[in-house]
Amino acid sequence: MESMTMEFVRKLPIPQEVKAQYPLTEDLEAIKKANDQEIADIFTGKSDKFLLIIGPCSADNEEAVLDYMHRLRGVYEKVKDKIFIIPRVYTNKPRTVGKGYKGMLHQPDPEKPEDMLEGLLAIRHMHIRVIKETGFTCAEEMLYPQNHRYLSDVLSYVALGARSVEDQEHRLVASGVGIPAGMKNPTGGDLNVMMNSITAAQAPQRFIYRGWEVQTPGNPYAHAILRGYVDKFGNSMPNYHYETLKEVYNLYKKEGLENPAVIVDCNHANSGKKYQEQIRIAKDVMHSRHVSRRIHKLVKGLMIESYIEDGNQKVEEGKYGCSITDPCLGWEKTEKFFYELYDIIKEDEAKKKLIRLKGVQEN
Repeated sequence: MESMTMEFVRKLPIPQEVKAQYPLTEDLEAIKKANDQEIADIFTGKSDKFLLIIGPCSADNEEAVLDYMHRLRGVYEKVKDKIFIIPRVYTNKPRTVGKGYKGMLHQPDPEKPEDMLEGLLAIRHMHIRVIKETGFTCAEEMLYPQNHRYLSDVLSYVALGARSVEDQEHRLVASGVGIPAGMKNPTGGDLNVMMNSITAAQAPQRFIYRGWEVQTPGNPYAHAILRGYVDKFGNSMPNYHYETLKEVYNLYKKEGLENPAVIVDCNHANSGKKYQEQIRIAKDVMHSRHVSRRIHKLVKGLMIESYIEDGNQKVEEGKYGCSITDPCLGWEKTEKFFYELYDIIKEDEAKKKLIRLKGVQEN
């Protein structure tokens, strides 16, 4: 007797069918290939550019997201010799208790009921538009590993969230995505759990995926994301400070993993979701990079939640470009932050160059 209580609503198109409807043309494939190579060079240390993974908490409205991306492109043209941008276009927004808005995949229109078919088409259409109109290839959170195939040819970065990083299927799929996969520390903050997930993702794996037995080569660009944690009393606790970065460096050395790297998530538990704190946290991380050569090499970039308007709102408020999930840094503050970060990087490089010259003279 069948005991499952799921109602099978309708069969959805497979990834190849959705990709055929919104294909990645040869010119867009070339853009992605070039972006992927530049990102890989940052993780391997061939490039000393600094990564900024930035964008809305949730990509909730195509026109507002594209508006934001065009603004981002304008700033990028002025800082791209030092900073490489990977925009956040997160279309699966998990809620801790599984209720409420779950992102564009579920609800292309946040004010209407869930429609997964329209959602699959909407998220791919939006990602294609971003590449075509701005030249950016984006980051997503891999909340549902089985769904990654719908966007596998358009993404340049995936993140595994704090609640997903302990799941074996997420780790195994991350080993075969072919792009950098950021593994967040779990909500409890255990760095060893995070390192275990990186170890699993960097290793070759064989498992069942979408009805196939598959083999992966391992992902040499799987790396750590520090996002803060929550203590047993529910208090947000940061883990972006110098001492934690030093500990992660030591764990990488102990495990002997490839391409040691950390991205610091400046929001979530690191900021206690106080979105304006992201700027201060970013500057603190940059200071840690400045005072330690090892941390400078380890910390490859930052993750920032940013949108057109400051803060967040309820779905029904309808304010254009304002987050309906976690609060984000508005555009005015974001643009100013870009130039401040750029100046910090330039000043740091100039100081290091002077130290090297003095060292040559002294020797």
